[in-house]
Amino acid sequence: MAQKVVLKVMTMTDDKSKQKAMEAAADIFGVDSIAADLREQKLTVIGQMDAVAVVKKLKKVAKVEIISVGPAKEEKKEAKKEDQKKDDNKKPKEADKKDDKKK
Repeated sequence: MAQKVVLKVMTMTDDKSKQKAMEAAADIFGVDSIAADLREQKLTVIGQMDAVAVVKKLKKVAKVEIISVGPAKEEKKEAKKEDQKKDDNKKPKEADKKDDKKK
């Protein structure tokens, strides 16, 4: 199961340090996606990787704090959207059936 690790990278203050942090995280096996917020100095790593390995690798290029580690919830959101689309498609048909019964 994929997990989401949110880290605060203290030394990520410009694009160069952001790029170094992202490259270091990308080198870890199992990382699917990486997102960086320069203003809040946050790095979000999603994938099937070891959170400790991510922190160890990043400590070589920057000062790092773990904010949170948890399951990646993206899959559930996509499934809900698909279910809603199916429900939306069913609703007009039910309304048509009611109109047919009235006639």
